[in-house]
Amino acid sequence: MDNVANLAGRFLIAVLFFAGALQKVMDPAPVMEMLALLHVPPVTIWPVAIFDLLAAIFILTGPGVRIWALVMAAYCLFTSWFHWNLRADPWQVTIMVKNWSIAGGLLVLAAQGPGRFAFGGRGRP
Repeated sequence: MDNVANLAGRFLIAVLFFAGALQKVMDPAPVMEMLALLHVPPVTIWPVAIFDLLAAIFILTGPGVRIWALVMAAYCLFTSWFHWNLRADPWQVTIMVKNWSIAGGLLVLAAQGPGRFAFGGRGRP
């Protein structure tokens, strides 16, 4: 059961990062606008989209999952800063806290590793 739950959790986290990559590629304007407002070069969206896609792939498949989970936990905590907009849009606070929660799940994944269902024989029984 632990290995099945681990795989299901990895799948759900990977879906989030895959969807983020897809959203950035299919409709980059909103993210580029947000980046520009924060004085971040809008072209940053492209390497971030690739980064999101790679994270999704490696978190789902398992190799290097501990490192990817740590990196993505830091990424979620860092990107929560982009949503620190308490007065203008209270919904952004929910997104910020969601990012913290995802970071928490990623830290648990980093501690547990990929379980049995990982490509490359790096899983554990």
